Amino acid sequence: MRRFLLSLVLMILVSFVAPQVGVAGETPAVPKAQPQTGTMAKKAFTFEDMMKLRRLGEFDVSPDGKWVAFSATTVDLAANTRQSHLYIVPIGGGKEAQITKGNGEERPRFSPDGKSLLFITEDQIYVAGFDGSTGQLAANPRKVTTISGGASGVMTMSGGASGAMWSPDGQNIVFTSEVYPDCSDDACNKQRDDDRKASKVKAQIWTHLFFRHWSTFTMGKVTHIFVVPAAGGVAKDLTPGEHDAPPFSLGGQDMYAVSPDGKELAFTSNIDEVPANSTNNEIFIVPMTGGTPKKISTSPGSDSTPLYSPDGKYIAWRMQERPGYESDRFRLVIYDRASGKITNLTEGFDRWVDSFAWSPDSHAIYFSAGDKGESPIYEVVPGFKMLPLELFRGENGDLLFSRDGKTLVFSRVSARAPGEIFKIDNIDKLGCTRTEDVCVSAKDKPIPQVTHLNDDVLGGIQMQPLESFWFTGAENVKVQGFIVKPPNFDASKKYPVKFLIHGGPQGAWGDSWSYRWNPELFAANGYVVVMINPRGSTGYGQKFIDDINGDWGGRVMEDLNKGLDYAEKTYPFIDKNRECALGASYGGCAAYWIAGHSTRFKCIVAHDGMFNTVSAFGTTEEMWFPTWEFKGTPWTNPQGYAKWSPNLAAPNFKTPILIVHGQLDYRLDISEGLQAFTTMQMLKVPSKMLYFPDEGHWVMKPQNGQLWYKTVNDWVDQWTK
Repeated sequence: MRRFLLSLVLMILVSFVAPQVGVAGETPAVPKAQPQTGTMAKKAFTFEDMMKLRRLGEFDVSPDGKWVAFSATTVDLAANTRQSHLYIVPIGGGKEAQITKGNGEERPRFSPDGKSLLFITEDQIYVAGFDGSTGQLAANPRKVTTISGGASGVMTMSGGASGAMWSPDGQNIVFTSEVYPDCSDDACNKQRDDDRKASKVKAQIWTHLFFRHWSTFTMGKVTHIFVVPAAGGVAKDLTPGEHDAPPFSLGGQDMYAVSPDGKELAFTSNIDEVPANSTNNEIFIVPMTGGTPKKISTSPGSDSTPLYSPDGKYIAWRMQERPGYESDRFRLVIYDRASGKITNLTEGFDRWVDSFAWSPDSHAIYFSAGDKGESPIYEVVPGFKMLPLELFRGENGDLLFSRDGKTLVFSRVSARAPGEIFKIDNIDKLGCTRTEDVCVSAKDKPIPQVTHLNDDVLGGIQMQPLESFWFTGAENVKVQGFIVKPPNFDASKKYPVKFLIHGGPQGAWGDSWSYRWNPELFAANGYVVVMINPRGSTGYGQKFIDDINGDWGGRVMEDLNKGLDYAEKTYPFIDKNRECALGASYGGCAAYWIAGHSTRFKCIVAHDGMFNTVSAFGTTEEMWFPTWEFKGTPWTNPQGYAKWSPNLAAPNFKTPILIVHGQLDYRLDISEGLQAFTTMQMLKVPSKMLYFPDEGHWVMKPQNGQLWYKTVNDWVDQWTK
């Protein structure tokens, strides 16, 4: 739900050519496609075009500040496969070069001395020599791990890995692997796996939650953090026990880190008795030689993503205050390793802290945070009372510094293109100078683009820019919306509308790229796309987010309706008689709700939505979500569940509806889609169901995605064109 953020890693948000942006909150220019050669007209965007785009993965900066190594994924639509390889590019700009050609290489990390590059392939860690003068990787990389549970780190929903890292002294490599908690060595884990594979009995016995999560059954395993000598050898389990360390992640910043002297590990874990009903992640520290972990966090909410300051004095992490609420505000705190004092650096900053990085001199922390459809980069300086300073806007992602502190490297996305790497040189001079809480902004500077992964494909495609508008929503609160016009737009014509409703519900639309719900692709066949960030959306303050709690069909629906009303009145090219509403996850639930409470749309598309709040409670896996959102359980607050359950409006269903659901969706079980389709068929509402036996909450396989877009667009065309 909240984690169905249409701007998440999973959809692999990546950017385009360099938008020219400045400091202090100035509006960035819209990224433009590369100039065309010749007289050939640009064409409309297609699904096949989207599958040709290379997808930026993780990246790292060489210690000498000369190179950026990164992974990029290509899609073979005909073969229905995706493949990741490693690339290198000079940080000053230039042509990127592929440096691996194996079987899915990911997670490049330079050794502290810059002479080696770590990466992951086939679920194990490899190290290859790196020539810093030429940017070439040595042939015949050395295999470091052979652990049976794999050493690919915490698997994310995008299929990528995160986590494997060097210790700063270069002596060790830290990674995660899945193990049986009662096994004391890898031989035991391997034997258990072999026995299970050979057994003709596939039954399982469960004694606690989680027994399944997102798209997989846990099979009795947990994630542990291991350390192995960089030269190779036996890996040591640093977090033995019955709990995941770190917990499951959908991507984002690493959830563990090694101290600058290489002697200590800080990590995230949830040790509550029922983790399926708890968001109380905690930060622990443990010696790299092993021992009893020590808890250093104190918040009853989630604490995660620890990161040591380069001078070793502090550990920074993201903190939430309210237990059981996965959408509480993410604050940035630092822990003084000498005194144990925890200081909130973003008190009064009413936005979620996302990816963050220490400056190499430990003087400042730079972070991204969602704000009004973008994700600007901010600077905060421990010891000063000023609020974080916004340096520049845009939709920015992961942050890394060169070791000399002169260059900040980061990923950037836009609505019109997927991902590239950008950089800021001399960022300390770009932002401001702080003297006794006084900040003086520097002049605007263009932001150089380091990689150009998709110029060749996007240069021949016509896409309209994302346009923002504001209107008055429920309770006279200002609400933001966006539109995307179709290619070859003609203001004198009338266009049908695709009205998109985001998931979460604590998510947001904005100037970001999505492979799953791509506004430009929805607009490409002659539609105006309208998107509203109603109550519950991120980037507008925590109260705006909280306003949807226990109110799933109230203020949020008023915001959506008023936003569409405003668009219809403001943009004369919108044909209000030809509109279709489309949503996924919470957006799918909202689509069902609209079906029972409105007749303004000609059609509806509901993907993996909640149809019956009571049955969804009994078949989901992260129990804290419905408990928080509906203010209790179905037996402690039956009225709260009944009030916002779309299925109870069945007598009002009339609008033609396409229902999409995946068998492996354990966030919102397949039974939700089946109930909805059965209800529509029994009521003789025009309806169709698209069922994916091999997909979870998100459609991931390339050819499944092709079918998804075709089925959805055909359905909308059928009722609006």
